[in-house]
Amino acid sequence: MIKDVFLAGIGSFFGGIARYLITLAMKGMSGTFPWATMTANIAGCLLIGLLWATLTRFNMSSQLNLLLTVGFCGGFTTFSTFSKESMTLLQSGSYSLFCLYVLGSVTIGILAVAVGYILAK
Repeated sequence: MIKDVFLAGIGSFFGGIARYLITLAMKGMSGTFPWATMTANIAGCLLIGLLWATLTRFNMSSQLNLLLTVGFCGGFTTFSTFSKESMTLLQSGSYSLFCLYVLGSVTIGILAVAVGYILAK
């Protein structure tokens, strides 16, 4: 139990660092649209699809799954930031950007998981 909590925490630590590095790398693209969050979330969806298929295919341990999917991908992607940025777009009256962000993130995210899964299978 303690080992599992530690594995999830270590994965989350590195996922959070990777997420922050994406934010720093995309700082010049800020503007109104939240590109860094969308990029991290879609990349995380692709990665979790790849991991899901790979871990299943090779019957890898549940602890590796915990480290990489729950930990790293969980720390890398961010639903709370996505939700806050969606509300910010709404509050600023950017309704078309809000729709593009929400629909694009969800649709492309689901497609990215499928593509990752198919690529790894």
